[in-house]
Amino acid sequence: MLNKFCGKDKSVNTLKEILKEHWLYRKQIVKLAKSDIIKTYKGAALGWLWAIAKPAVTVAVFYFAFTVGLRSSKPVEGYPYFLWLIAGMMPWFYMRDTLIAGSDSIRRYKYLVTKIKYPVSTIPTFVNLSQFVINVGLCLIMGIIFIFYGKMPDIYWLQIPIYMFLMLLFFNSWALFAGMLSAMSRDFLNLVKAVVTALFWVSGIMYEVGSIQIDIIREIMLFNPITIIVNGFRDSLIYKEWIWENLGELRNFFIVYFVMIVLSLWAYKKLRKDIPDVL
Repeated sequence: MLNKFCGKDKSVNTLKEILKEHWLYRKQIVKLAKSDIIKTYKGAALGWLWAIAKPAVTVAVFYFAFTVGLRSSKPVEGYPYFLWLIAGMMPWFYMRDTLIAGSDSIRRYKYLVTKIKYPVSTIPTFVNLSQFVINVGLCLIMGIIFIFYGKMPDIYWLQIPIYMFLMLLFFNSWALFAGMLSAMSRDFLNLVKAVVTALFWVSGIMYEVGSIQIDIIREIMLFNPITIIVNGFRDSLIYKEWIWENLGELRNFFIVYFVMIVLSLWAYKKLRKDIPDVL
């Protein structure tokens, strides 16, 4: 019992330390997030337009496949299938990119650790923030597309920032956890890259998870934060449901989020002293 208490006390101290570092380096985090966006698209003729062009091509391919090719798409709640599709795809683009970029964050900016002793815990944060800023732009474009189709903003749209904030919180913890492990071993980064495609197909991006007939599979999938966020976007834009109408999914999200925080604190506490030597 004493060991458990001491372990809990150390985790709380670790969390306080991370939060303190984020507060002290808050200005640097914002500057480095801007720098990360510039660095990502530096040297490209289209520059920042690639942040829009790549998702646009992906959406166009799926739209063609399901609307023109397979012709299996039907309106959802009176909304064209294309709108239902992008309502799930836009948050997925952020989550997909952060899964990989967050995992690679510390290795990518290893000079901040090995040369100037910058706080390791803040590196995944500014990389995550740079991805989030790009996704905000994509979501604004999504809103314009909805308006173009005659689907005007309503009060349910006010939930979108809430789901985006929850998405940011969860994947910030993920980025710290995965960034620490990937800094110690490239194998973990390669594993993440290999799993991302599978996550796309098992997270309900292309289909409605609630329609799955096998109860146990449906319930397990509703513990997936990606599924919960995608459902939240579609509830706000398509199905017109309030966040409190799906308290079960919200509960599942925070359960997994708590586990993610525990794992990220464990990884940070265990590995932070070794990372400079490994890098």
